[in-house]
Formats: sequence, C-alpha cells, structure tokens
Amino acid sequence: MLLDTASLYFRAYYGVPDSVRAPDGTPVNAVRGLLDFITRLVQDHHPDDLVACMDADWRPHWRVELIPSYKAHRVAEETVTGPDEEEIPDTLSPQVPVIEDVLDALGIARVGVEPYEADDVIGTLAGLATGPVDIVTGDRDLYQLVDDAREVRVLYPLKGVGSLQVTDEAWLREKYAVSGPGYVDLALLRGDPSDGLPGVPGIGEKTAAKLLAAYGDLAGIMAAVDDPVSGLTPSQRKRLDGARDYLAVAPKVVRVASDVPLPDFDPALPSEPLDPAALDELAARWGLGGSLERLLTTLHG
Repeated sequence: MLLDTASLYFRAYYGVPDSVRAPDGTPVNAVRGLLDFITRLVQDHHPDDLVACMDADWRPHWRVELIPSYKAHRVAEETVTGPDEEEIPDTLSPQVPVIEDVLDALGIARVGVEPYEADDVIGTLAGLATGPVDIVTGDRDLYQLVDDAREVRVLYPLKGVGSLQVTDEAWLREKYAVSGPGYVDLALLRGDPSDGLPGVPGIGEKTAAKLLAAYGDLAGIMAAVDDPVSGLTPSQRKRLDGARDYLAVAPKVVRVASDVPLPDFDPALPSEPLDPAALDELAARWGLGGSLERLLTTLHG
C-alpha cells in the first residue's frame, strides 16, 4: 500500500475540526486525522507493506522548466536553492514535521526524494512491485498507474478513507473511456487548473475522450492533425495545431517518473513501534490520545 501522504493529510486537515488540539493549544487535526486514516486502511485492507510517500519537492524545477504555469498559483515564495515554498494553511504547516516524526517513531516507512514529488516515488515503487499494489490518493493524476495485469489499482477517498472508490481499468474505461496510460493523454488535453496545466483551449474532457477513442493516443491525434483527410473538425484541427508546443512537453510533466533513485528502506508494516520512547514523548506533547492508541492496537493485532 502506497500512501500519497500530503494528499491524505490535507484531507484530514479539512475533514477534522481544528478544535482537536495538543495540550499547549496547537491544532493537531491533520496529525490525528492521518493516524485515523492509516488505522482504517490497515483494518480494511491488511497490507503487508505500507509506504508513506512524501513530496521532497512539491514543484520540481524540471517540470516548471517545461510548463512554467505548473502549480504556480500555489507558490507562497520562490527560492533559488531549494524547492519553492508551497502555500499551506497556517495551522497545517507546523503539523507536517509532527506527522513525519510520528511515522518515523512508529517505524512506518517514509520515502521522499529530491527533486521529485510523492507521485514520482509512487510511480517508481508501483513499477518495482512484484505483487498487488493499492495506491491511496485524492489525486486523479495517479489513475495513470492503474494496471489490471499487474494488480495496481487506485483507492480514491470519497468521504474519509472508510468510503473508497476502487479504481481499476474497468472503472476508468466506464468513466473516461481510457486505460491507465491513456489517462495521461486525457489529462494533458483537458488540462487541470489545480495543477496549473492549461490543456488545449476548447478541448474538454468529453472531446478529449472522443479524440482518444478515435485516434488511440496523443501521437495518433497529432498525426490526424497533419492528415488533411482525417475526421477532425476544422476547429479541432486549429486548436490542436496551435497547442503543439504545449503538447510536445506536457507528457513529461503529467507522466509520473518511474526511475526515482530510492533510498534503502524497510516497507514492512510494523507490528511494534520502532522507537517507543520517542513515540511516548510525541503522544504526550501533542495529545495524540485515542488516534495513536487505535493505530498501535491495529498494528499489533
């Protein structure tokens, strides 16, 4: 099981009231919410291995060089030497180091590699896996990794993680008329405002799906643009022709990396905490209470 950790702690932050606080009054709603999510996921799905995949760089320069608008609207402050600072709610950003410390003390593998996003770590781990993989994320971009033959599916939270949409190839074909890899072409044609991807003006999701059904993939669509007797309408041809520069680089931005240099780590789900003393200290300082106790009981069971 691969967790898109930031996606989940953002959901926890907005789903758990910020009246959930540590003894010193600091909000810990994202921390406790994420622990509750992990408990429910382990109870419901019984993974042998669990990896919390992290954004070591949420907006990699190599993606921004190709499409400068990529996540630009979420930049709080640009930095010259390291990752840009992401705009995060004031009461969430202090909780992220606590989440990292708690996961480390529990012994739950936490993997992030610069200059890559968690999506890229997930893509690499999914590609290396020799057994079934469940990817837990609220980010539809990862639909591209769905692969029935390799038993890779996406569990997309609808309401918390107790209600998950199980995304396999049949679901993708019914919803979008594409396969996992085809979702990359659909996404880049349609665009994604939340990631600053412009898409092709005038080509929405339905039109993109129809074009992919007719011509197979992006290369087939662009071949149709160059073929004067293809079935494209004049407006589609004009729009796609005008977007050539964007379409030449967008696949590299949208497609997750599969070759992230991963550190050595143990993905096995722990049955006992790795550092009980550190965990006790964190539990007391941040008032993790029942959320941590339920997770420990679930891991031990």
